Amino acid sequence: MGSEMIGGLGLASLLVLMLLRVPVALSMLIVGVVGFSQIINMGAALSMVKSVPVEVLSNYSFSAVPMFIFMGVLAAHSGMAGKLFNSTRVICGGWKGGLAISAIGSCGIFSAISGSSLATASTMTRVALPEMERYGYNRGLATGALAAGGTLGIMIPPSIALLIYAILTEQSVGDMFMAGLIPGLMGLVFYSLAITVVMRLKPSLAVAGESTSWGDKVKSLAGLSPFFGVFLLLILGIYFGAFTPTEGASVGAFATLLYALAKGMRARGLWQAVQETLALSSVVFFMLVGAETLGYFISVSRISFTISEFLLSMDLTPLVVLLCILLLYFILGMFMDSIAMLVITVPVVFPIIQTVGIDPVWFGIVTVLTVELGLITPPVGMNVFVIKAMAPHVGLGEIFKGVAPFIAADFVRLALLIAFPVLSLFLI
Repeated sequence: MGSEMIGGLGLASLLVLMLLRVPVALSMLIVGVVGFSQIINMGAALSMVKSVPVEVLSNYSFSAVPMFIFMGVLAAHSGMAGKLFNSTRVICGGWKGGLAISAIGSCGIFSAISGSSLATASTMTRVALPEMERYGYNRGLATGALAAGGTLGIMIPPSIALLIYAILTEQSVGDMFMAGLIPGLMGLVFYSLAITVVMRLKPSLAVAGESTSWGDKVKSLAGLSPFFGVFLLLILGIYFGAFTPTEGASVGAFATLLYALAKGMRARGLWQAVQETLALSSVVFFMLVGAETLGYFISVSRISFTISEFLLSMDLTPLVVLLCILLLYFILGMFMDSIAMLVITVPVVFPIIQTVGIDPVWFGIVTVLTVELGLITPPVGMNVFVIKAMAPHVGLGEIFKGVAPFIAADFVRLALLIAFPVLSLFLI
């Protein structure tokens, strides 16, 4: 049996294992080791099992992952999220649908130090949903806005997804963060416009909140200062070369810790934040070890090069190849976690996009945006189920109906980024 055939069978086996609900990291590890042993030999496969965890855990760039996770967990445990929503509510709450726009804005700003879509969605739902329900907002609109707003965490830097993509493809983490800035802000604007359009079409879905004076709006900006301070410290520091993205993760985590302690975080809360960070980081690193093992297997099987040669023989344009890959990501995103999807597929598709001449940074941005779409797309949008867990009294159907305008907004954003790559590349 040829190595390409073994590679194809390995990928099929990976899909079967995940359908059987075997943990993603373990599925990748099993397929990688068994497949590698069939192509090379069992001794080499067992040697890889020993070396890959050391290789991943000793990778300096990966040390940024727990630091960014720690930033988000600290923000969630220190009460920063509540103060953030109160500030944005003062600014936007007096508009019709303004609380939903405030929730979107809060999600976007919170994601600037969280880096995680699921963490953003769960934290902001706990804070914002009761307030929207108190004002009689349609539950579909309220939960849909929070589910969509949570997805901003995967794009707005510092994004864990962009960080992992950069490391897996050996791209500059700083370039990926800079490239994700404008698309992330576009998401913030497009989601707010989607709410405005919905309010024009169905004004009964929400009411205007309490109006505030311009003086109150200006004063409320003080509640946003910790987030903008940490965000600007990271982005400007990376952009002007004051520190590397990995060093920036430590700087951001330390700044967030100082703020949390200054605002009265107790030792118990800090210990809970550390425990949660350890748990989440362990999951991510286990997946990275599995992905690295799977990547070695895919490399020796040469299946990526076989697919590349097949596509080249069909004389497809780079745009058609890109659209085919994005369609794959869109379908997978309906069923899989975003990080798991990236670590499984990037080793397969990245050699293909290199072969057809697609810019790797731009490809990373449109890929992460497509993955982001999958987080709110039925039947298994991960963010939707997070919202459902936080608000069990709201039906899944209501939430999926509520995210429909935001899915449409994301398709427009994706089309613009594909048509005009400069939107994501001009900052690098």
